[in-house]
Amino acid sequence: MAADGAVPLSALERARALLARVDAVEPEVRAWVALDRERLLAQAAAADAAGPGGPLHGWPVGLKDIVDTADFPTENGSVLHAGRQPAEDAVLVRRLKRAGAIVMGKTVTTELATYAPGPTRNPHDLRHTPGGSSSGSAAAVAAGMVPLAVGTQTNGSVIRPAAFCGVVGYKPSAGLVPRTGVLEQSPSFDCIGVFARSVEEVARLVEAMAGDDGRDPMTCGRVAPPLARVAAAEPPLPPRLGWNGQPAWERVVPDAQAAYQALVERLGWRQVALPAGCDAAFAQHRCVMEAEIAGSFEPLWRRGAAQLSASLQGQIERGLQTTAVEVRRGQAAATVLRAAFGRWFEAEGLDAWATPSALGTAPAGLASTGDPVMCTLASFAGLPAVSLPLLQGANGLPLGVQLVGAYGDDARLLRTARWLGQAAQASS
Repeated sequence: MAADGAVPLSALERARALLARVDAVEPEVRAWVALDRERLLAQAAAADAAGPGGPLHGWPVGLKDIVDTADFPTENGSVLHAGRQPAEDAVLVRRLKRAGAIVMGKTVTTELATYAPGPTRNPHDLRHTPGGSSSGSAAAVAAGMVPLAVGTQTNGSVIRPAAFCGVVGYKPSAGLVPRTGVLEQSPSFDCIGVFARSVEEVARLVEAMAGDDGRDPMTCGRVAPPLARVAAAEPPLPPRLGWNGQPAWERVVPDAQAAYQALVERLGWRQVALPAGCDAAFAQHRCVMEAEIAGSFEPLWRRGAAQLSASLQGQIERGLQTTAVEVRRGQAAATVLRAAFGRWFEAEGLDAWATPSALGTAPAGLASTGDPVMCTLASFAGLPAVSLPLLQGANGLPLGVQLVGAYGDDARLLRTARWLGQAAQASS
């Protein structure tokens, strides 16, 4: 029985309900690029017949269409990869299946997970962007078409769409989840992230995928922490949160500023100054990211530049002009800033740093996915971050509150995030 006394749905009942929801909203939201109805129903029926299994037993998951799947095409949001069929699943997909999850389908990504939008619209208002690059994953969860979804973040591609679409988004510490079998864009910063309706669900989803994989050196020596257990537990002491609306508070739109300031005052958060090195991080992140994007996509650019967006062509062209010395400096600065944040969290006595997830609610129009500036520091330093849908803008669209934790402190960050959600609700 469920906690509220209701009889929980079987996997097959859940699958049928989700497909009915897809029928109702997908023609307008456009979150999916591939979805096999009969396969979903067959796998759900098989899960019911097999009985209880892993921690994700019978739960459908949407996968951003840069994650390789042997049973679905993986086209990376580019016409240059149309019809691409991987021979095997990405490591994270194999782990999800071992945990009992069912791959429901592939969700829309922006072009090669960069800035050029796909067709997805924001379920809260179809005239607004869902964010990117994990646009389809965030929108599919927000629209109730799938309970769990996987995305990626190199700059702001999980936290920003989670905020715009009003769902929980979680970007783990760098290297917690292997990227083997996922499109390589900028290996210094590429990170697997997830979307769900609750902190407990994102914790369970990431825990199922986490741990060392020999083909992804960033995961070397990493083990799966007990994210689900810790996230669901009560904190032994009230968490300590510091507030800093930077790095671009002056660009946060006025109604969002007012909403954040009211929350800060209501919860009594203290202002904190960020560690040294943050100001330079934005240019350093862009330098390394664009150089690595050029390294990843130059062959496509040389063969078919006319089939790439102007924004991606510009990134590749700038990246090709970047020197190895500049890249090494940027990578070294990221390592230094990660350590500086670790000392800063300890010195300030903080469980998490609270900041806006984005500059405001989802911008109107579909030509842009919004500005990722509020996510760049966590991406650059490899810190874990979670976006919670705690507020609304004056237009009624969701506003996300981002919590950032120390590197490797994912479990405590998620426990703090769950506590904050309850505290914010109780104080409203």
